[in-house]
Order: sequence, then C-alpha cells, then structure tokens
Amino acid sequence: MTLAIDFGTSNTVVSRWNAALQQPETVALPGLSVVLENDPPLVPSLAYVERLGAAGIVAGQAVRDRGLDVATDARFFRNVKRGIGVPWRGFLPDIEGQTVTFDQVGQWFLEAVLTQAKAQTGEGDSLVFTVPVDSFEAYRLWLGELAERLDFAQVRMIDEPTAAALGYGLSQEKTLLVMDFGGGTLDWSLVQLAAPVEKAPTGFLLKWGRKGPDQASAQKPQIARVLAKAGENLGGADLDNWLLDHFHQTQGLPVSALTQRLAERLKIHLSAATTAQEAYFDDANFETYDLSLSRDQFRHILDQHQFFDRLEASLNQVLQQARHQGVAPEDIEAVLLVGGTAQIPAVQAWVQDRFPAEKIKADRPFEAVAQGALRIGLGLEVEDFLYHSYGIRYWDRRNNGHGWHPIIPQGQPYPMAQPVELTLGASVDQQPSIELIIGELGEAATQTEVFFENGRLVTRQLSDANRTVQPLNDRDGGRTIAQLNPPGFPGSDRVRVLFSVDRDRMLRITVEDILTGDTLIHNRAVVKLG
Repeated sequence: MTLAIDFGTSNTVVSRWNAALQQPETVALPGLSVVLENDPPLVPSLAYVERLGAAGIVAGQAVRDRGLDVATDARFFRNVKRGIGVPWRGFLPDIEGQTVTFDQVGQWFLEAVLTQAKAQTGEGDSLVFTVPVDSFEAYRLWLGELAERLDFAQVRMIDEPTAAALGYGLSQEKTLLVMDFGGGTLDWSLVQLAAPVEKAPTGFLLKWGRKGPDQASAQKPQIARVLAKAGENLGGADLDNWLLDHFHQTQGLPVSALTQRLAERLKIHLSAATTAQEAYFDDANFETYDLSLSRDQFRHILDQHQFFDRLEASLNQVLQQARHQGVAPEDIEAVLLVGGTAQIPAVQAWVQDRFPAEKIKADRPFEAVAQGALRIGLGLEVEDFLYHSYGIRYWDRRNNGHGWHPIIPQGQPYPMAQPVELTLGASVDQQPSIELIIGELGEAATQTEVFFENGRLVTRQLSDANRTVQPLNDRDGGRTIAQLNPPGFPGSDRVRVLFSVDRDRMLRITVEDILTGDTLIHNRAVVKLG
C-alpha cells in the first residue's frame, strides 16, 4: 500500500489510500499534526534538535505545544526545505560540537514523520515524494539518498503542481494550469490529463524493491502529460520576512522567532478579514507594540518587493512554453490554486484578473498535492520533460576560464528516443584517461542566495549575467569516464560518448574507443537528473 508525503516549507501533509472508501485521505498524526477549523490535518514543518539524530527530534505541532519556537535558539529550525541542497552564506548552527545542516534536519524530520505514519496506518510498501519543479538536482539527489535509508520497498517522485492537478480529481482529458504557491516556492505546471490506456504505468523511481500489493493493479493507467512548467524560489516565508522588516522599520519591533510568527499570523488573518491586529510585549525593554495591518497596506508592501512583477514573469514563462506546445491561454480549462500563499486575497485577485472566474478552483489548497501523488501508486503514467538543461565543462581559452557546453536541452522529453553523440580527444601527451564534469545548467537571469539574518532563514534574488551551474559528478571517482589503453595524444578524436536519459531520469553514457574499436562503457548510469 502507498503513502504520499508533501514536504512543504511551512506545512507537511501525509496521505494514504482508504481501500474501504476507495478514496484518498489525509493522515492525522497525534502530537505532530494540527487540525484547524476547515483545514485538514497539517504537520507544521518545524523541528527542534534535542539530541542529534532522528530519535532526538521534536517535530511538527509538538514544537509549538512545548513553546520551542518562540525563542532564538540554535536548536530550533523552520523553513528547513529551503535550506536543503543550496549554497550557504554565513554560519550554520553548532549543536553538541557538531555543525548541523538543513539536509540533516530535513532527513530527521521526515524520518520522524514517516515512522509515525507507518506505525499508525500499517502502510509502508510504497512511498511517493513530491518536489518543486524548480528544485536543482541537489535536492532530488538528497531525496534519493533519503529514500535508500527509509524502510519502503518502492519510492517514487513527482512534481508538486503535476500532483496537484491530479489531486483535484477533475474529469479526464482536461488541460489544467496549476499555481502551487506555498511557504517556499512558486511553481506553475500545465498538465493535460488523458484517458486511460493499455500501457504499464511508469514514474520516476528513486528506489525499487519487491512489488507490494497494488490496489489499482487491475486498472488501466491514466496519463498525465506535462506540457509546460516554471518555478521560482518565492513563497510565504519571504512575505513573513517582508512584514517583519516593515514593522521593524516603522515601529522598531524587535526581530526574533516570536515576532516572525506574529507577522505570519497577521498575514493569515488577512485571508479572512480586511484588517488584522496583534500585540507584542517585549519583556527585555518592557515595551508594548500594537501591530495593525490592512489588506491595502499588505498589498503596498508586496508592491515594494516587486512581488506581482515576479508572478507575472513566471506566468509568462509557462504560457510561452504552452504556446510552443500549441496551447493558447484560452485553451486552459481550469486554473487550480494550491498552497497557503495562493489563498492570499491579493494573489487570488491577481489570478482573477487573468483568467475567467468560472475556471479558477481554490477549494483544496493543502491536500491536493499529497493526495494527487497517490495516483502514481494507482496506475498513473506521467509523461514529463526535463526542467533544466545539462552540459559538460570545458576550458574556454578566450575567457581564460571554464565554460559549459550544453548536451541535453531544457524541455527534453524522457526517455530520449535518440542519444546525443559527442567526440573527445586527449589534451596532453600520454593521457591515461578521459574525464568529464557534467553540470545542471540554470537560468542566466538570477540566482538565489540563502543566508541567516537575526536568526531568520532568508533568501535573496541576485542579478547575475552568468548562468547558475550545479556540477553533478565533480568528486573523486566521479569524473573519469574512460581509461585509455594505449594512452592518448592530442591532435585527433579518441572517444565517442553517447548520452541518453531513461524513463527514470537517469543520465546514462556509452563510451567507445575510436582508436581500438572497443566499447569501454556500455549504458552506464551516471547521475539522476532533475
């Protein structure tokens, strides 16, 4: 049986398939989940490290119940997802003489949540993770390594907005645009749901073991065809920081974990009311702060940070991709709003200015992703494409530095029908081997900087004329693709390299020695691609 988990920046949702009712349900985890009025059970994505390791983690609602989130403490972690697999600036917390990374805390948090979910539901043969579309390979690789440690026979992965389209449970053959706007990321996905076909289901497998009982093994799998997607590192956590900075600048409000939580509460209150108030007493200086915010003031703060410009740019990106697939904006049959930030009235008004009201659906903001991810275990086939492009590093003599030569373009469907061929030669006399460094190539426009400021995890968009690159195999033992016997000499091509991507997003290479005619490597898996 299958569990699905939507690990979010602010909240985490666990779902399972209820065989008796033949429908998905969100799992409530006592001590971890919080159930608010009109909301499903949510696990706050909070962690407090009492002792190193998963057994020493206080997770979810228990952190708030014990008041561990109101003081500035190196053992308290929030917005963990945003810190996984990204370059860091500044310090990382030191606990018990050990530097603790967000990768480690994220692992411990998920292990704690999934251990309780398995024990409570008795399910655990198969697990599905959801991921943002804009996540770099480092995050997906982290998930793959985590999957190997978990006690699940099979672990799969699906993009969050694609899962959301399935989670809304709309009828077949629909063209759906999903805006998944949570605490850490803004993700768009244009998904076409097609009728069931006589074909074996597929998915991006992170881990494969015995095939457990599949409640939908007799069903014909449905196809979810991803036509376009775009994403950005922008979410509710940024808005909380902007509000906190506003009150710090206008009223001198201290910046702390507690005041950040107050800013978040003001933001949430404004989803149901036109004004919101909170009071804060600072026992350090005996000052009382009356915090008040209206929707108009909130919108002005958003405008100051070019919030709506960034929404417009990301929407235009996904619509441009859609046009290349022959889909015009008027062909979109439903616009689905997912995530807590998508519930902000100013965001919903912005969407309503661009799409007819009858096409917009926003009634399943928290459960759609996790419950839609269950469909992979229910006979779903996902036809997807690569969100990033990939290339190999070379020495650029003109600029006296390394450059990157693209080999697999952004938008490449997988599995690839034909491999990409590249010929390489030796660069020095008596060269014993050929090395390649493969990189994931990001956009040239901006990059994201992650850092701590007054105990807060903050991200900042930086302008950059150069594209952002994440090397994938730049480590000892990972760069060499062929041993040359006899050794190579400059002046002629020596090896032919064939690159392909299989259905599980695994980059594979075949290497042929042009001089000897030998096949040195045949269809070897190198790295998992995002």
